[in-house]
Amino acid sequence: MPEIRSISAVTFATPDMARAVRFYAALGFSMAYGGETGAFTSFRVGTGHLNLARAVDQPPSSGGTRVIFYVDDVDAMYAQALAQGFAPEAPPRDAAWGERYFHLTDPDGHALSFARPIRDVGG
Repeated sequence: MPEIRSISAVTFATPDMARAVRFYAALGFSMAYGGETGAFTSFRVGTGHLNLARAVDQPPSSGGTRVIFYVDDVDAMYAQALAQGFAPEAPPRDAAWGERYFHLTDPDGHALSFARPIRDVGG
């Protein structure tokens, strides 16, 4: 059986492309394609992508799926989110499973986490 090696992209539906594009751009995501007036927008995430697809009658996400983005500095990412007026669920914290993280929900209800591995994990 072939090995599944990576995720190339995650695609979120949004009824308001301009609002969604502004949210991800404000967090520092780098746009690769599309924009506020497009039907499809793609942001670079390492070697992969976060995509936004316009869906006019799309209800808000139930938050049942969470996408975790690894960042160089969780606390700096948290400060960036606060500086843009966004409301993370709680300040960054260290988890027993070996990551420092915080959660943030996008304007369409998609659950996001920003994290990094903790170097010294006991075990």
